[in-house]
Amino acid sequence: MNSELTAVPEPTEEYKPRREELLREYEIKLQFLSRGCIVHVGCKSIAFETVESAMAEVNEYVNNTYEVQKKWRKLLD
Repeated sequence: MNSELTAVPEPTEEYKPRREELLREYEIKLQFLSRGCIVHVGCKSIAFETVESAMAEVNEYVNNTYEVQKKWRKLLD
């Protein structure tokens, strides 16, 4: 048996779950108002002045979930 210990190399990339896994992580609800709407993602709610801006953000979330989650976590946490 070799008694020398070797260091475990640090991971070169952070773990990035698949998009489908990330999309299942939080429930998304849309609440349309007389002006704009509120997007509920999990326990967080984000108000948008226009439906168009909300839909643009929701589409970006669906298409690039990992990066958008990171962006919003910085703003909301």
